[in-house]
Amino acid sequence: MPEVDPTQLAEALTRIADALERLSPPTRPPVDLGQADAFLWHAESGRLAPVPVVSRVELSLLVGIDRQAKTLLENTRRFAAGLPANNALLWGARGMGKSSLVKAAHATVNAETAGGLALVEIQRDDIASLPALLDILRGQSRCCLILVDDLSFDAEDSSYKSLKAVLDGGIEGRPPNVLFYATSNRRHLLSRDMIENERSTAINPGEAVEEKVSLSDRFGLWLGFHACDQPTYFAMVDAYARYFDLDVTPDSLHAEAKEWSMIRGSRSGRVAWQFIQDLAGRLGKNTAQ
Repeated sequence: MPEVDPTQLAEALTRIADALERLSPPTRPPVDLGQADAFLWHAESGRLAPVPVVSRVELSLLVGIDRQAKTLLENTRRFAAGLPANNALLWGARGMGKSSLVKAAHATVNAETAGGLALVEIQRDDIASLPALLDILRGQSRCCLILVDDLSFDAEDSSYKSLKAVLDGGIEGRPPNVLFYATSNRRHLLSRDMIENERSTAINPGEAVEEKVSLSDRFGLWLGFHACDQPTYFAMVDAYARYFDLDVTPDSLHAEAKEWSMIRGSRSGRVAWQFIQDLAGRLGKNTAQ
């Protein structure tokens, strides 16, 4: 056997060690949920980024969804108190305050529990990384509310299985300090075309469709949001105008708000907020909260 050059051997071992170092996953930084009250989940780097100031609307300004607000607030309070609570699906018309209600409920309960509740937002495209996020949150002393906005699944999208495992609990079970809230325009999270496609191509159509449609059934709490009528739309505008002390007569306010909604072709909380932003800007008022 030829004699091995110690220098060459050391260099070879160094190269091997460097290669293994590059292949190994990066060390996950320690998680400090005390940094902020809200966080964004970055799936690629596997870290939680603190959000110093959450973009939200006061709960009192969410007009026309009193029943939904009361139900979600009670559910969130129970969770923050360590009592049983349900994962929630907020579904329905666009712009009617679904995600705004989640953020407002979080802020309200967090104020009541001295910062005991953290809000963690995950992007819809990162649903497959939910198990990794739960691994980080599991065992944390702080209760964590996970929010995914505008949730739906398209054809050939299998990431719903990760969500299903979270809602079902899987073999490990959902961490007791984690609750899941989702918003969607679809009650069943899937389009009718996608359901029909599953039925036509599956070996057992009934079971294939049931597996996907039943995903929404795994949310213990369903809250429906529907398009608002004109009186409710005016009530939204009135509430914003009072809150921001906008100097405009009720008749003028309603006339301008009606014209704004006709131009937009819809009435909703989002349309009311956009109108108020325009009006406040014209009046020289600041609406930053």
